[in-house]
Amino acid sequence: MSRFSLVISCFLFVSTIVRATDVHYCDNNEEHEVMVQGVDISPDPIARGQPATFSISANTDNSISSGKLVIEVSYFGWHIHSETHDLCDETKCPVAIGDFLVEHSQILPGYTPPGSYSLKMKMLDGHKKQLTCIKFSFDIGFGSSVADI
Repeated sequence: MSRFSLVISCFLFVSTIVRATDVHYCDNNEEHEVMVQGVDISPDPIARGQPATFSISANTDNSISSGKLVIEVSYFGWHIHSETHDLCDETKCPVAIGDFLVEHSQILPGYTPPGSYSLKMKMLDGHKKQLTCIKFSFDIGFGSSVADI
């Protein structure tokens, strides 16, 4: 195998593990206290029964001392799951003015159906004021990440 082929193979392998996801604001409003630059999902597609990490790059003009992440998941348009997380468990608090990263990892049950899902995430401050609301899609594969490679 040539060196060029090896580099291309490595690039294709890595690009299937982590991929940036298209993010949209829930209300098509571009003015939020927290602006989201992007979401990376690893691995992509997510493997059932294996750890998955959602990394959300964001920016704020105000310090955030506390808050919640409210997450709703849909499968083929049907709401199937909701969960709430303490913002400070997913990022370092207080969140300083500027860029920050919210990272959430979890293992999806092995019985999770494969397919395309949509996720809606609201970020609320300590007074339950909405700071941002985003939505994006993600895929869950048929097997484990080792079997898909």
